[in-house]
Amino acid sequence: MDKLHKYRATDRMADLISDNFSLLMVMSRFGLKLGFADKTVNDVCQEQGVDCSTFLAVANFISEGNLTYVDDEQISLTSLMDYLKNAHTYFLDFNLPTIRRKLIEALDFSAANDVDVLVLKFFDEYAREVSRHMEHENNTVFKYVEQLLQGRLSDKFRIVAYSSKHNQIDTKLKELKNIIIKYYPEEGNNNLMNSVLFDIFNCEQDLITHCDVEDYMFVPAVMRLEKQLCERRAQDGQ
Repeated sequence: MDKLHKYRATDRMADLISDNFSLLMVMSRFGLKLGFADKTVNDVCQEQGVDCSTFLAVANFISEGNLTYVDDEQISLTSLMDYLKNAHTYFLDFNLPTIRRKLIEALDFSAANDVDVLVLKFFDEYAREVSRHMEHENNTVFKYVEQLLQGRLSDKFRIVAYSSKHNQIDTKLKELKNIIIKYYPEEGNNNLMNSVLFDIFNCEQDLITHCDVEDYMFVPAVMRLEKQLCERRAQDGQ
């Protein structure tokens, strides 16, 4: 491994997963499929049409937790946006609905207990907040960046406006966890609720990491592209 990054293009993809199983989610969101035998990271990415530098940038960023050094010049914005869009689909269409189903199974709405209703209410409010946040990114931010990639610079929007309003979306999730931990009835199905709590903790960490990728990788790369287009416009006298 080199001094700057833990993983390199010449490493075997299987070794990355063995070293950090959370990278399975990174692979999935880049559209990489299992069954790569002993092939290197570069070989797997080339064969499956994924930008290797961008995959490694995200994998190293997540594994190292280094928020200070990200070489955004090595990032393909198109590939990174595909990764972020796939992450949104995972959260909205799979992860949150799955947690909700398990949560309903663990709750007892037949009992005279307001906690169960409150728990589900908090979760639904949280899911709506996440959905609003990600739909805004899908429909506004990503479309703006796609225009930038086509060489069109908007006079009405800059990525810094998105970045300044990019609040963490885990506040309600923390409140939900506290309600469950402190007030879940003793006679409830603790094994099932513990399983739900485990999923919620994982979801929270996954979302924090997702927001970090957006803030420390995506936004700086977009700002660099904006700067290039602004300089080009100035040179053209527009």
